[in-house]
Amino acid sequence: MLSKSSAHRCLFAAVALALLFATGSSACAQTAAPSAAELKVSSAVSTPLAFTIADLKAMPRKTLTVVNPHDKKTEKYEGAALEEILRKAGVRQGEALRGPAMTTYVLAEAADGYRVVFSLAELDAGIADSEVIVADTIDGAPLGDKLGPFRLVAPHEKRPARWVRMLRSITVVRATAQ
Repeated sequence: MLSKSSAHRCLFAAVALALLFATGSSACAQTAAPSAAELKVSSAVSTPLAFTIADLKAMPRKTLTVVNPHDKKTEKYEGAALEEILRKAGVRQGEALRGPAMTTYVLAEAADGYRVVFSLAELDAGIADSEVIVADTIDGAPLGDKLGPFRLVAPHEKRPARWVRMLRSITVVRATAQ
């Protein structure tokens, strides 16, 4: 026979389990190691890709030193050039970026739903010096949960409205005539 306090603990555990299953949650999912973070590149690309942090670190690295306009502190971001990521996905660049391809744009989306747009031309070194990167470190350390694991950094903009923290996807879209 169970003591009164043991019976209450069992009842509490049963109710908690029932609530977890009813909401589709799982206690194991909360305690299990998180899956590897991915940055997906898709749509009007010849090779859809999903980059992990290790994939990004294996690419040619670019370092940007910027002044954070919010707190005026100097920050050093490191990552891969967005242009290089798009190249790996087979997006037209350089001399191949002409005519109808000039209406292509890039939609960058964060885990919280924040989205921004860049024209493909403004990301192409043959047309502009944008230096936009997908960063995975700040001041030599991995980006924290509130910024990362990936952050889009556009260093030459007057305000960081198109800097995307918690970047999760890059969608390449070709605008069509209506």
